[in-house]
Amino acid sequence: MSNSSLINLGDLAKPVNTLVEKISDAVGILYEPHRIRNNAEAEADAAITKAQAEIDKTDLQQRAEQRRIVEDMRHQKNMDDIIAKAIPHVDENAPPENMDNDWIINLFEKCRTVSDEEMQSLWARVLATEANTPGTLSKRTVNRLSDFDKSDAELFTTFCGFCWEIENITPLVFNIDAEIYNKHGINIETLNHLDTIGLIHFERTASLTLHPPPKAISYYGKQLEFSTIADIIYYTFYIGQARLTTTGEELFLICGSQPVDGFYEYVKEQLRGYLL
Repeated sequence: MSNSSLINLGDLAKPVNTLVEKISDAVGILYEPHRIRNNAEAEADAAITKAQAEIDKTDLQQRAEQRRIVEDMRHQKNMDDIIAKAIPHVDENAPPENMDNDWIINLFEKCRTVSDEEMQSLWARVLATEANTPGTLSKRTVNRLSDFDKSDAELFTTFCGFCWEIENITPLVFNIDAEIYNKHGINIETLNHLDTIGLIHFERTASLTLHPPPKAISYYGKQLEFSTIADIIYYTFYIGQARLTTTGEELFLICGSQPVDGFYEYVKEQLRGYLL
């Protein structure tokens, strides 16, 4: 495998430098401008041994070795690309030194075969999110993500555009037949699929009890304020047909979702009886 790397520690700010060093320590790859080499005598002995081994190899062995080298190089490039894509998302006060080595090893075991640009960007956000706040994303979530294809990721990102902050991140799917959902590909089939892959619980009826009542709920920074009636101890209101699983809640943080045009107004109409 080539000794070169896309990552040069000399060009990086301290938190990113620390992250790259942490990755190097965990996965056993040196990301340095010039890799550290052994003494000349040891290198000479290794070269002689390697040359003799090349002579002794059968054609089948040589082809197997070539395949392994090409595969390793491809995996290394994928890992380098993901690290490079993660760097802009690492906060200046991030504490990557607190990341768990086993978590890092597991991450790169799962993502090293990923060459698609968009999926690499998703894995990069996973890495950066964990670097910024170690312990945010579980190994279980990383493992689940490795089973997704690009269409799964795109569907979940779209679905998250229908999520509000109501104590926790809460999807609001009031009527699965409503146009505002269907025109974005959210329907009974896609909700069943998200349920099957472990990102949501899809139910025909669901309600949320808030105690004490909230002052407001939020949609990508826009709030809806609730009426405050002194003798109301709690609210129970219908929130629709889907809830995020724990894995879904973690992946919401990194999916890159955007608000859906008109959905704020749609929810405001659905909850008008609770609002000011």
